[in-house]
Amino acid sequence: MLAGRLIRLFHRHMARRTIADELSRIETLERVFRYAASIIVVVVAGTLVLDTLGMSIAPILATAGVAGLAIGFGAQSLIKDYFTGFFLLLEDQVRQGDIVELAGKAGVVEEVTLRYVRLRDGDGYVHFVPNGEIRLVSNRTRGFARAVVDVGVGYGVDPDQALAVMREVGQAMRADPAWKSRIADDVEVLGVERLGDSAVVLRCQLRVMPPSEQFNVKREFQKRLKQAFDQRGIELPFPQLTVHLPRQK
Repeated sequence: MLAGRLIRLFHRHMARRTIADELSRIETLERVFRYAASIIVVVVAGTLVLDTLGMSIAPILATAGVAGLAIGFGAQSLIKDYFTGFFLLLEDQVRQGDIVELAGKAGVVEEVTLRYVRLRDGDGYVHFVPNGEIRLVSNRTRGFARAVVDVGVGYGVDPDQALAVMREVGQAMRADPAWKSRIADDVEVLGVERLGDSAVVLRCQLRVMPPSEQFNVKREFQKRLKQAFDQRGIELPFPQLTVHLPRQK
């Protein structure tokens, strides 16, 4: 089909001039354009066939107009889905492969159409979210992410010592060839976050690129931090309960 060839040529032309981060968007738009072109071709071809057979298409077009008006009133939610889907793609809010949260569901975007967004969550469940139900899009795959780490230490621990260990672990992790490409900057040690019932909570954060590696970086940092605290004898507290028994007379 000529329209399909033109769309493929456009895709190859844009792929050569576009950075890798934009390729998923181009592929998503390509599928939408191909779907729209298929509908237009079918409608035009059907009209030409009827005209060739000698059937007047004027009454059919008039009936189709009235039917379209009736369907428009009865399928407002469907029309809303298509309009919202169009602007989701036009404004580049969602791409295939993005990790997003929308309409109360979070997961990896497997497909974006003018009708719905298909998500697969961490448990493997697939969710079909109608575009008309989307009010807010939280995209976790753009630019960079921050791995925020909160860790509690005992009240008998010197906070400055613990913060220094956190900084050392971050520097060592960034120097590791297996992880340095995923950590964009040095670890940012923020200090004491809060004073809990049984722990002093310390916070630091790492800038992660690409954002999809956020949780992997956080898990590795926490593992290394636990090992470093054990080597330095820094206590990681646990909830404790003191029971007072009444004195017997």
